[in-house]
Amino acid sequence: MSVRIVRLGSTRLPGEGLRLGTVRRPPRGVPKDEYASRDIYDVWLPTLAPSEALLKEARAALADGDEKAWKSFVRRYRAEMKAPDARALLAVLAALSHQTDFAVGCYCADESRCHRSVLRELLVEHGAKMT
Repeated sequence: MSVRIVRLGSTRLPGEGLRLGTVRRPPRGVPKDEYASRDIYDVWLPTLAPSEALLKEARAALADGDEKAWKSFVRRYRAEMKAPDARALLAVLAALSHQTDFAVGCYCADESRCHRSVLRELLVEHGAKMT
């Protein structure tokens, strides 16, 4: 049993389990009843997505590969994940990772410049079993 970090929309791997979308907004132009069948996500968890304000500020800077901007984003996203709701959800997911397989993800192509890389670290810090 474990949690896997994935890119939403990628082909599901065998044994992946439930796919959780940690994105601020659902995909555009896709009917809700097709999210799972298109390998986007089964359940939407916007609580673990960066805030709209953080995303808006970071998009341009991160697109340029600015290391200072990335470090700022990571610091601010980690601060957002200290909110009680986010901390509680991270603890629940960490505990669930010892009981069942599931995946969490985002749309970004490059995990190294995506909040899901930080989310991976946060889950490990909360004791999650990772794939």
